[in-house]
Amino acid sequence: MTTLGVVFRPQNPPERLRSVARAADEAGLDQLWLWEDCFLESGIATAAAALAWTDRLAVGIGLLPVPFRNAAVLGMEAATLHRLFPGRAILTLGHGVQDWMGQVGARVASPLTLLREHIEALRSLLAGETVTTAGRYVQLDRVKLDYPPATTTPIYAGATGPKTRALACEVADGILLTAGTTTDEVAAARPLAQAITVYVYAATGPDAAARMARELEFWGESHKVGVTAVGTAADIADVVQRYRAAGADAVILQPTADEPDLEAFVRFTAQEVGPLVR
Repeated sequence: MTTLGVVFRPQNPPERLRSVARAADEAGLDQLWLWEDCFLESGIATAAAALAWTDRLAVGIGLLPVPFRNAAVLGMEAATLHRLFPGRAILTLGHGVQDWMGQVGARVASPLTLLREHIEALRSLLAGETVTTAGRYVQLDRVKLDYPPATTTPIYAGATGPKTRALACEVADGILLTAGTTTDEVAAARPLAQAITVYVYAATGPDAAARMARELEFWGESHKVGVTAVGTAADIADVVQRYRAAGADAVILQPTADEPDLEAFVRFTAQEVGPLVR
């Protein structure tokens, strides 16, 4: 069965999150995903709030830029979420946008090295181990979480370029692929990745095609074919099925920036698209 979700984009003000999360939970949506784009909204804070406002909904953060964070601090944050909401938080780590990292003085010479070191340290911390490491970027001296998660918790990595995708498949428990990823790219990652979550551009309603055209133009991806899900529930379900056939474990629909009714969109995804892909 394909896991189905929706992105709550941080271009929406934080106060919108409560009603969207509750609508998703009540409608039976599998997952709601949040972004930590600069300089909009915190991924940890919004995830904690969304989890507290809901009863069963899984909440993913895609993604947390590791240059922003000390590994021990992220370990504490992740462990707290997992202890408060067992099995419902999904954390994804990544490089972050390098220009943004430069703006805050956090850009590093080797993002790949930092991501590897951070994931390896975080995994050990969340496993309850005492961690001492002296890497190029991550340096910990006998750090041990007092309240590690009670169960094993997966760590995802977000990736776009081939080197990061290879690293994500090697060291993370799953890979998050951005909207605009083709089914061929999903299929290529499938033999290497333990699990694949992919965002897919999506729109429904009478003006869906026009909104999607504007969305692709904004991202510079108007030339791409087959990377959008537009139209009726059946139309969108067909696209979800194509990504599932290519190897995606979870398909997360990414609404357009000008989606007029987010609550209706999550209900549509859960109640109309969902039954068609299960």
